[in-house]
Amino acid sequence: MTQQQADGQAATPTDANPEPQQASARTDANPERQTVQETAGSGEPVRQLLPTATAARTRAAVGELVRPHRLLALCGFAVMVGATAVGLLIQPLLGRVVDLAADHRPPDAITTIVVLLAAVAVVQGLTTGLGLSLISRLGETVLARLRERFVERALGLPLEQVEKAGSGDLTVRVTADVSLIADAVRNALPELARSLLAIILTLGALAVLDWRFLLAALLAVPVQVHTARWYVRRAVPLYAEQRIATGAQQQQLLDTIGGSTTVKAFRLEEEHSERAAGRSWSVVQLTMRGVQLVLGFYSRLHVGEFIGLAAVLVTGFWLVRDGSASLGTATAAALYFHSLFTPINSALVLIDDALSAAAGLARLVGVADQPPPEQPARPATPRDASITVTGLCHAYETGHPVLHDVDLTLLPGERVALVGASGAGKTTLAKIIAGVHRPSAGTVQLGGAALHELGPAVTRRTVALITQETHVFAGTLTDDLRLAKPGASDGELRSALDRVDALGWAEALPEGLATVVGEGGHRLSSAQTQALALARLILADPPVAILDEATAEAGSTGARALEKAVARAVDGRTALIVAHRLTQAATADRIVVMDGGRIVETGTHEELRRTQGRYAALWEAWSDSRDRGV
Repeated sequence: MTQQQADGQAATPTDANPEPQQASARTDANPERQTVQETAGSGEPVRQLLPTATAARTRAAVGELVRPHRLLALCGFAVMVGATAVGLLIQPLLGRVVDLAADHRPPDAITTIVVLLAAVAVVQGLTTGLGLSLISRLGETVLARLRERFVERALGLPLEQVEKAGSGDLTVRVTADVSLIADAVRNALPELARSLLAIILTLGALAVLDWRFLLAALLAVPVQVHTARWYVRRAVPLYAEQRIATGAQQQQLLDTIGGSTTVKAFRLEEEHSERAAGRSWSVVQLTMRGVQLVLGFYSRLHVGEFIGLAAVLVTGFWLVRDGSASLGTATAAALYFHSLFTPINSALVLIDDALSAAAGLARLVGVADQPPPEQPARPATPRDASITVTGLCHAYETGHPVLHDVDLTLLPGERVALVGASGAGKTTLAKIIAGVHRPSAGTVQLGGAALHELGPAVTRRTVALITQETHVFAGTLTDDLRLAKPGASDGELRSALDRVDALGWAEALPEGLATVVGEGGHRLSSAQTQALALARLILADPPVAILDEATAEAGSTGARALEKAVARAVDGRTALIVAHRLTQAATADRIVVMDGGRIVETGTHEELRRTQGRYAALWEAWSDSRDRGV
């Protein structure tokens, strides 16, 4: 994967394993956004989740999205009002039938009423369908625009911010949260709008029959309002907590599965299983709290229904008894109130979906509101492909430094291997040089210009970062390659594949380079996936390449082939290679050995072996394990 084309990965820093334990919300400097911070265990980095918009900002964002489509919104609302009003004619017509029956009128007397009932049903069905169609069109249009803003901002987020949040947070927002909102737009919101209109117009119809019927019906309102407020106060924080817990669960699964090799190597299977189980159990507990909340909601709601219906029936009895209303009018009033059960229950039930969708919407707006990356007014231009690191220090959490006063220089075209034990700071140093993280102290210069002088755009064009977590996008192999160079010809694609010894297997695919790969397509092996990333590197053609254990996921045979492919891909570029295998380091122009966040040795393979220092010990241990077939 090349950093310029953002190959879709977001890796957790391997030199500091962030393990969030508990979530808490706080308001940042911008009152329109809230950021959520997950506290970590002692000595571990803090997971800073991506911002979540406040309720006021979320409403404002929806208004901004709807404003260009005001006419469509007004038309949809007007048609829905008309459809609901037509439907309210059914109860008076049925009440008229009761009056005719009470007066012992002949059956022919209700013929006209039956025809009118049929006409009301047809007109209401047609207008309701049209109104829902218009509202759905509005919802889908607004959702599509929100998705575009979200994706645009998500792709522009600094990689450092994504890594601090953890890829699980962004994954949940782009999957579960979007699904919740889409479902609400397509189902819950149109039905909620129709239910609210039905409630308002039905109460108005009760007042038209007799104002005392309206007063009787309103006796249920205090119970229903109290029930709704009781539910909302508990549901809003609960659903927000559920979203955070789900994101933490996703992140834990990504960390465990993505780092399965390391987990197994250090025999941490049981510990990671317990962490995953703990995350999952938190989600289960929150879900059960939601179920209990809904059950309590319904039990309180039924009390209001019984109070209101009893009041309307008693009122009708007294009005008919003293001659103030006919039996048909009382019947119509009772039918009106009974017809309120469905829209009221639907509206209050849909509040559940609406609140859940609102929580997801706030998370999307929080990301969509992120400002684009700052670009220097006049970005500097690197004079060459050199790298100069001076006095570099970095800590993911205050008081727990990962790098200490690192000085390093790479000459243009030089290939330098970075080696050291796990946790030595190799990945952190590589990502700082690539512009993923900003150092706590010190400077990084590319071609004599500091990273902040170059800006994100120039840095992406200058430096490519490839890790072991390469992503294969769904689509043809040709399209996947052209992500690195959209205008590349078929000949250029084949040349890039051939240079990394991938043309043979690529042309052997069922449809050759036109074969669909990625999700739902032809599955590529780990070695093939890495070769694809190297081919993209060649097509993107950056002057500086940084490879962070890019051959780690391949087996021994595949790794040897990939090491040759890496050598060809970085030929002519300044390359910093975090070496997973020392055989790869041995062929580098220079080797830099790190330990405890410091550079402790530097030199060629032969020079370092002769000094009998740390690298020599690593090489000897590596050779012994290779001889034993480990």
